[in-house]
Amino acid sequence: MIKKIALYLILFLFTTLPLVTAQSIDQTLSTVNFSISNFKVNTVDGAFKKMDGEINFNAENLNSSNFNVCISAASIFTDNEKRDEHLRNEDFFDVKKFPTICFISNDIRKTDNGYESNGKLTLHGITKVVTIDFNKDKNSFTGQLNINRLDFNLGEDTGTFTVGNEVEIEIKCVLKE
Repeated sequence: MIKKIALYLILFLFTTLPLVTAQSIDQTLSTVNFSISNFKVNTVDGAFKKMDGEINFNAENLNSSNFNVCISAASIFTDNEKRDEHLRNEDFFDVKKFPTICFISNDIRKTDNGYESNGKLTLHGITKVVTIDFNKDKNSFTGQLNINRLDFNLGEDTGTFTVGNEVEIEIKCVLKE
């Protein structure tokens, strides 16, 4: 009888407690898009096409939820091969020395408009705390943040007239089902 009660209790706990399990990112559907001013009159739009990592997310238990996501700096794409090669070299991303751009969350909170995650963004060998506002819909996350490229010594030797400092970033992360 005690074994039977213990078995029911275990089954009850596993079926009623929300579990957080790591989910992998679908690299074919996920992307990081960005916009930055160019010559203060144009905007350059681009994307990073390769994202990898794990996401543990449970809206019922945000304290045990987390993000550990990296993108390949070499996967930058602006629809201009010459510009993309320049962005990959030492003047900007220096992808040989810094092949990944990573975000590791410290915490996730519910907001009036969705969620926000504070965490450490490591870009070009520099780590800064950033906040990403995001929403979740089924197996997709969409988020936004702005960074100053000079905070990460990114293209610091280029004139600020040619390349803006503020970068608008939009993240679309789709989980494998």
